[in-house]
Formats: sequence, structure tokens, C-alpha cells
Amino acid sequence: MYIAKRDGKGGYRMFEPEMHEGVLQRLELRADLQRAIATEQLELHYQPIVRLSDGNVSGVEALLRWNHPERGMVQPAQFIPLAEDTGLIVPIGRWVLREGCRHARRMLDELGPHAPVTMSINLSIKQLQHSDIVADVRDALADARIPPHVLTLEITETVLMADTELAVKRLVELKDLGVRLALDDFGTGYSSLSYLSRFPVDVLKMDRSFLREGATLEANGLATAVLALGATLSLEVVAEGIELSEQWQTLRDLGCKLGQGFLFARPMDADSSLAFLADHLSDGVNPGLMRADAP
Repeated sequence: MYIAKRDGKGGYRMFEPEMHEGVLQRLELRADLQRAIATEQLELHYQPIVRLSDGNVSGVEALLRWNHPERGMVQPAQFIPLAEDTGLIVPIGRWVLREGCRHARRMLDELGPHAPVTMSINLSIKQLQHSDIVADVRDALADARIPPHVLTLEITETVLMADTELAVKRLVELKDLGVRLALDDFGTGYSSLSYLSRFPVDVLKMDRSFLREGATLEANGLATAVLALGATLSLEVVAEGIELSEQWQTLRDLGCKLGQGFLFARPMDADSSLAFLADHLSDGVNPGLMRADAP
């Protein structure tokens, strides 16, 4: 029944034995996820966002990971949808906000006033719709003692389209706190320019599909269009998924100022990310880029 409803109106699905097995696995994973929250199995990894002109780090994005005691590292694609369906994403998201802001405080304390401190954190649709979201963000900022402009909250186009009026209201309230707002995976959804003008966003994050190896000329044209749109609306554009030096060069030539991807650094745990940033500050250049450009 749930599969038929998920796939759209007017459809049907016949029962198959695999469905029963899938339900059992889902129930087991849900119970494990509830325990993961209580037993601190969740952790944040951080991926640097760099200035494409010189490779210097401008900030980091917090990425949620689940270190399961038996399954090992569970990928977000396996548990985030479940967390959203069950409502567990709200307490998980509240923890992510607090932990990410605490790490931003640690970055400031350990790396000094010149540290490249901006912290990007993703918000799900359930979090944005929850009545406590503004208070959760305010409390996380206050507890960590970080200025609001340090925090960038990332939302996707689908979040905005789910309930446009509520999304606008929530985003305006969050913007009033002084945080920055980013539209993630931009260019793959269906938001029109009129919708985009209503949302008080500061950053467009260009979807990684535009940079995928073998991307079509149309995809490259869309990347150019996203950059032009960002310039027209005075929005920062961050290119995601940069893995090749050629992609980095192309984006620089197109005028893209910020990017992230495996070319620069993979997501790292908290201690490793601090060590990476410390090396970056002492050398004056991103050490990952020095390796990437080495002959």
C-alpha cells in the first residue's frame, strides 16, 4: 500500500515476498537509528569549500555520518529518507545544528581570527516545517557563541516547493537571525525565477551533475546560466562535485568563485578537518591542491 501511494495516484502494486523482507529491514534500521541517537553513533564530517582563484579555504560543509557498531559506516542515502519518514530527522537535525556550531566555535578558538570559518549545514523539509526550527537555530548559535553570519543553512528546491508560503515564512524568520541561506543542488529542480526572487537566499550551490565526466554541452550551458543568474541576483555560486583539475580550470574561466569536491579534499572527521585547516593556514595554500597540481 505504501509503495503504491509513494509511486503516485491511480497506481497499484502486487504483494511480493521481497516486500516483507524490506519492511523487516526497515523496522530494524529504524530501531537502530533510534539507538544511534541515544548512544552517540552519529558524527559529522567536514568538507572544505575553497576559493577557486587560489585554492584557499573559505569554510566547510558539515555532512552527517552514521558509524554503526555492526554495519560500519552507513551512507546518508540509506538512513536520511528513513529519518525523514519517521520524524527522527527533527531530533537528528537539532543535534547536527548544535554539533556543527560547536565545531565552528572550536575552529575559531584553535585556528585564530584568520580562520576560514563558515559552517554550512543542511536542513530537511521536516525541519523547516517544524515550529521549533527558528528556536533550534537560535539556541545552537547562542550555545556555541558564534556570530550568526558564520552559519549557512542549506535547503533544496524541493523543500521550497513543498509548501511555498510556509517556506518563505520560515526562511525570512531564519534570515532575521542573521544566518546565511543557500539553495542546494540548484539547477535540477523546478523553481522558477519568480519563486527564487521570493526566497531570501544568499548562495546557489550548483548541482554536481553539471560537472560529471562526460557531461553534455547542454549541462555546461546550464552551468554558465547558473553563474550568470548568480551574478544578476548578487548571489554567491558554489560548484559542487569538483573532482578533476580540468573542471576546476573551466569553472575559474567561467567566473565561478567557490567550489568543493574530492579534488580539494574528501569529508574529514572533526580532528582531521582542524589539522587540514591548520596546514592550510601555515602553508598559505590548500595542501590538497598542491598534490592535485603536482606533475
